[in-house]
Amino acid sequence: MTRRQTGRKAEKRQKRKDAKAAHVRETVNAPVELTWRTQAQQHAYEKIDENDISFLLGAAGSGKTFLAMAYAINSVLSGQHSQIVLTRPIVDAGEKLGFLPGTFGEKVNPYMQPLYDAMDAMLGKFSPKREVINKAVVIAPLCYMRGRTFNDSVCIFDEAQNATYMQFKLFLSRFGQNSKIIVTGDPFQSDLPMSPPPINEVIHKLKGTAGIGMTQFTHADVVRHPLVAAILKKL
Repeated sequence: MTRRQTGRKAEKRQKRKDAKAAHVRETVNAPVELTWRTQAQQHAYEKIDENDISFLLGAAGSGKTFLAMAYAINSVLSGQHSQIVLTRPIVDAGEKLGFLPGTFGEKVNPYMQPLYDAMDAMLGKFSPKREVINKAVVIAPLCYMRGRTFNDSVCIFDEAQNATYMQFKLFLSRFGQNSKIIVTGDPFQSDLPMSPPPINEVIHKLKGTAGIGMTQFTHADVVRHPLVAAILKKL
């Protein structure tokens, strides 16, 4: 076999290898396909895209956290943003479990589980897409957020009905260039010992501000078990 023939075979092998790698990248970076279960969900997703800050408010089970994670995941996969910042107020829902042992991650993870559940539902626990998203996720508890700036990020503030007024002010002033903030919460399910919860004042003051979109979900938008909507109406 001549040197030229050997070179051609090596060139063909490299082309096949490059084509395979390109196909893998294309498959991994393809957006997650979404099926809207209510018009409000589609409207909310579009509003997130149109605004720098978006509030997803209202009934439990209407898909607020899922929508926020779906937008963040697709934004990273498409290359629009490089990281997903996750935060939640560390507030117990009535029960006091006391001191949680373990590392920083082990202490915070129980509060972040609903966000991980949304990722599991869309990407599975183990997949090439999940590996990409896992590398992009940044856990940012409010207590350690002072002085930080999040650039090129989708920042999700989940269960915001449990945040104090100062925590809202802190979080909403953290985002930097090419970033979005998505706030989710239900003012009627606050675990704070104050009524009304601070989220109401924040919504009132920011409503109508350019670049800030708000979507209000109702009991009709609940997509969990049909009884959830009925329970929320009666309780």
